[in-house]
Amino acid sequence: MHRRLALAIALLLCATGSARAGLDELAAAARREGTVTWYTGHTDAENASAVGRAFTEKYPEVKISVVRSTSEVAYQRLTQDLKLSMAQCDVFSSTDLAHYALLKADGKLARYVPENAAKLRPEYRDIGDGISYPTMAGLMLLIHNTRKVAAADAPKRWTDLLDPRWKDQLSVGHPGFSGYVATWVVTMRKLYGWEYFEKFARNRPQIGRSGNDPITVLNSGERSAAVGPLGTTLKSADRGNPLAIIYPTDGSLLMISPTAILANAPHPNAARLFLEFLLDVEHARIAVRDRWESLRPEVDPAPGSVPFSSLKLIVPTVEDNVKGVPEVVERWRDLFGG
Repeated sequence: MHRRLALAIALLLCATGSARAGLDELAAAARREGTVTWYTGHTDAENASAVGRAFTEKYPEVKISVVRSTSEVAYQRLTQDLKLSMAQCDVFSSTDLAHYALLKADGKLARYVPENAAKLRPEYRDIGDGISYPTMAGLMLLIHNTRKVAAADAPKRWTDLLDPRWKDQLSVGHPGFSGYVATWVVTMRKLYGWEYFEKFARNRPQIGRSGNDPITVLNSGERSAAVGPLGTTLKSADRGNPLAIIYPTDGSLLMISPTAILANAPHPNAARLFLEFLLDVEHARIAVRDRWESLRPEVDPAPGSVPFSSLKLIVPTVEDNVKGVPEVVERWRDLFGG
């Protein structure tokens, strides 16, 4: 019995040592490259910059260029690079699942299996496909200004936004810029038909670009209710802004946002190291601090967080986004302009 236990411990230590050696060798190769460029639309600029700083603190000899924009803009920039045969982006992070399917079909993404992929929480562990891996998770839901709308009067369902009482009181981002908003539009059309947006338009919502823009609009008091992301809304509320969230009774959108390495990445080892970092504990701590979901079991959710497992969730599919996003963006521009 003792011999078997000793053997098991020895094998575990050997496996751990081997994984550590693999990451040490990767870090050494990344240091020789010296830099990595990250196109990201996952979060706001503040969070993206914090992630970049934390990576450089851990690996001081590997500088990172953080190129933050909305996901649809990041994808447009990347595809333009690829058309011009320009190898600039090493790592790509988007909130639109369709981007990965399209890039993978064109052979533009590199295959890599990170050591840290197997260390994610069980519910996220099997999402990686050998090319893209979940590095951020959040919700798209209803938010409101607590000074202008009491909780009892706030919208409770997505269809409540169609009530004429919300005329000139709503705000939302643009599906042509934001992956979160594009996915929301595809989902609402799937649930309620395009008639949903024809009725939504009658309430004359203020249209921004980023999915985070409605938070600024609500904080200023220009509008009363909005469609917005969980993480940046709660972070803004933590700073004393008059914001509250509502989990729609017809379902919150679960947004699992992946990251992948470009096949033509100019710094492939630094790219692999950065992807390992995005799947590691340090990044999970930053995510939780900024009110996003923890993907690592070692990092507890923020105090007061509602477990996703207790909510009614709508899980977008790759297939819906691949076909649906281009269609709804065109129809959205016909209806709302911009």
